[in-house]
Amino acid sequence: MAPTHYPTAWDDPDTHRAWTKLIGCAVLGQILWVAAWAGLLAWYVILSVTWTLWLFFVPLLYTFYRVFLQRVYIGTALHARRILREHPWQVFEDLASDIGNLPGVRPGYAWLQLPDPQAPNEHVTMVMHSHVRSMWWGRLSKRAAPHRKAQVRQIWFAGDPRVAGVIAVPGPRHFYVLTQTVKASPNSEAQPEESMEL
Repeated sequence: MAPTHYPTAWDDPDTHRAWTKLIGCAVLGQILWVAAWAGLLAWYVILSVTWTLWLFFVPLLYTFYRVFLQRVYIGTALHARRILREHPWQVFEDLASDIGNLPGVRPGYAWLQLPDPQAPNEHVTMVMHSHVRSMWWGRLSKRAAPHRKAQVRQIWFAGDPRVAGVIAVPGPRHFYVLTQTVKASPNSEAQPEESMEL
């Protein structure tokens, strides 16, 4: 059954499996990064040689950062589940997209334009805030290699582009939660709104 034939995206068994993998990786990452931080700290305490502090400083700092970052990933996965339970998948091909190069969008941020549910001839711009999870979606860039650009030719979207949604590539794979930060004005120029980052 095509993803668009289910009442909600969550009813699609493939979506359910993909989300379970997403939350599983986020929870496992939380456990492993805490263990890595504690292990590095214990190793430093056991060695207790002051000059070795610089060897541990960067890994300790990075693992500490990842412990808190994983919480955001878990929260994002739970937010995705709420959206997937309320909206069906819509399938779009060749959406307008790029990185930067649009008024109201910061350089280096990928964006795509989706049809406005209230005005089919209008488009709503949604922006991906630049971080590690958005790097794969750099394929939306007009400058991306053709074989990479082809990987995002078809995009699945669940949600309301005026508020929030989940995008994925067929499968579904590479979930990404978008919250609205840009709105299109009547002359289709993008205007920045208050950020609603997760």
